[in-house]
Parts: sequence; C-alpha cells; structure tokens
Amino acid sequence: MQTDIPIHATLVDRWAAHASDSQFNALAGAIGGFTSGIVTCPLDVIKTKLQAQGGFAAVQKGRHVGHHKVYEGLVGTARVIWREEGIRGMYRGLGPIIMGYLPTWAVWFTVYNKSKVYLATKHENTFVINFWSSIIAGASSTIVTNPIWVIKTRLMSQSGTHSRHKYSDFPKGGNTPTSRPTLHSPWHYASTLDAARKMYSTEGVKSFYSGLTPALLGLTHVAVQFPAYEYLKTRFTGQGMGGATEAAAQNEGHGQWFGVLCASICSKILASSATYPHEVIRTRLQTQRRPAAGQEALQGLGVRGAEDKVAQQPRYKGIISTVRTILKEEGWRAFYAGMGTNMMRAVPAATVTMLTYEYVMRQLQQKRYHGRAVLEGRPSEADLK
Repeated sequence: MQTDIPIHATLVDRWAAHASDSQFNALAGAIGGFTSGIVTCPLDVIKTKLQAQGGFAAVQKGRHVGHHKVYEGLVGTARVIWREEGIRGMYRGLGPIIMGYLPTWAVWFTVYNKSKVYLATKHENTFVINFWSSIIAGASSTIVTNPIWVIKTRLMSQSGTHSRHKYSDFPKGGNTPTSRPTLHSPWHYASTLDAARKMYSTEGVKSFYSGLTPALLGLTHVAVQFPAYEYLKTRFTGQGMGGATEAAAQNEGHGQWFGVLCASICSKILASSATYPHEVIRTRLQTQRRPAAGQEALQGLGVRGAEDKVAQQPRYKGIISTVRTILKEEGWRAFYAGMGTNMMRAVPAATVTMLTYEYVMRQLQQKRYHGRAVLEGRPSEADLK
C-alpha cells in the first residue's frame, strides 16, 4: 500500500467522519424533498385543482345537467391556470412545499432508519421491520408537518383571478354559498404567512389540522411504497435503501442508478394505485373552511335544507361523512379525480426524491470514509485512484 500519497481533508470530510447516520439521513432526505418539490410543483398544483373542484360546488342530482367543470385533465387544467394566472399560478404554494418537504423528508428518513435499527432487535422478518418503520416514520412526519400541507393545499386550490364578467369557475345552485373567495375577499390568501394568519384568526388552531385523520390513514401509502422499494432495490442492486460499503460508495455504476430508478417507479405506482382515494378525501377536508361563530361561511359549506337558509353546517364532517357526500353528489369516480395527473406528479416526485436521497447519501458516505481515513493517517479508496 502506498504511504506517500498526499492526503487532504476538507471541513466537510471532517464533519462527515464524525456525523451520525441520523444526520446523514436528515440532510439527504431534506435535499431530496426540496429538489422534488421544485421539479414537480406545477403538477402538484394541477392535481390539487382536480381533486378539490368537486368539493366547492355540489352537483345536485336532477339539476344542473351538463354542469361545466373548469378543470378537465392535465393539459386542460394547465391551460386554464396558465391563461388566468400565468407562471405564478403554476407555482402557487411553492413556499409551503419547500417549507413542508424539507422537514417532512428529514423527519421521515431519520425516524425510518432509527426505527429499522430498533425493530431489528425485536424481529427478524425484514418485511415486518420495513412495514412498521414506514408507519412510525409516516405518522411522525405527518403530525409535525400537517399545518404546512393544509396551507399549501388552500393556496393551490384557490384561483388568482375572478371576474364577474366571465363564467364562474365553479357554478353553484341557488342554495349553495359562493365556493371560492373573490380576489378582494378576506379569504383570498396572498401568501403563506397571510394564509396562516387568516386561518388562525378566523378558524383557530384546529384548522391547521384539517384532514389529519385521512392523512394518518394515508400511512397505508408509505406502508406499501417503502417496503416495496427496499425489496426491489435489494433485488436490483444488492443494497438496501441509503446503504453502501466503502467500495460500493466509490464505484457508481449505471446499473446501480438504473436499479434505484426502477425500484422508485414501481413502488410508487403500486402504492398510489392502492391508496389514492384517501388523498381526495384529505384534500376536500383541508380545503373546506371552518366557519367562525356568527360569520357567513364562504368556502366548502352546504345548507341542510331548502327552507333553512341560515343554519349552515360544514359539508364534510369526517371521513365517513365525506365519503357519503362525495358518493351522493358526484359518484364513485370522484374518488379517483385527478389520479392520472397524480401519477404523473407522484411518480416523478418519488423518483427525484429517492434518486437525490440515494445520491446525497452516497456522497456523504464517501466523505465519511475519506475523512476517517485522513484522521487515521491512511489513504482511502478515493486517494488510491
């Protein structure tokens, strides 16, 4: 072995040599989520519009035959948003996405890998370990970041322009209150902070946890996705998620990344197909505004009867109630509204997240091996090349 090779260590090498796996996972997860949010924000806006539009104006059976929907499909929705709001409309809610994805994936990957280590001392079955680790990590990140996602959903679901001279974006019946705030309405959210302020002052803290129950039920999604990803990645590359030996970390082959790509796509398609309806339910609950006492409901509210025009109640009162309301007013197809768009958003998002996470983890591990080698006074694999 050569001993006269000059060895240099940067501050990053020295930090990586002493950093814990939790720090690696938090950093790699945050970078992965941030990158994914930037790349897929326009598709997320389109998906949210398609999911939410049925909740703003009920299509009453026997009335409003031929009810016009503004948002129709991926291309049609993109055209409407671009025509009415421009590039800002395509990136509406980007602030909360960045604020949300950073802690979401930082918490998720940290808790997931910590849980795997702990559960490995209790069970030997790899699938059971990955399954419960996904549930624990998903619950932790969901509870921590739910307020951010509620704000994001509200920002994305509202429209930036409303002209009285044009057709209504969401036609309504005579007994249905105006579903969307106008541009000058106090319920039009101008920014992330503006939305948080208005939600807190008029609806209280509970509004930030709207849709939390279906979001927690959505843990079935990660319970399918990540065990499947771990299994497929191991089959394709011989390595688990985020793991690599020193030799593997120094040798990045095309087959390695192709395996990560295939595992990401297949696992996300499987999970999204199996658990999509809960996303529609969650979106309806999140975009519904909770009425303050003595105030007229402006968004997502219905009237109990034709004769009772004063007493108003939230249209969606819980998971079961939401399911029944959607079935009655829109039919079972509404539970899959925007699913095609969701796939076109979710699959690239998952792929970008996992590719970025795996890449950053690989780079951090290289820095760790190099830093430790320097501190021990020996050349690393990279130094010998």
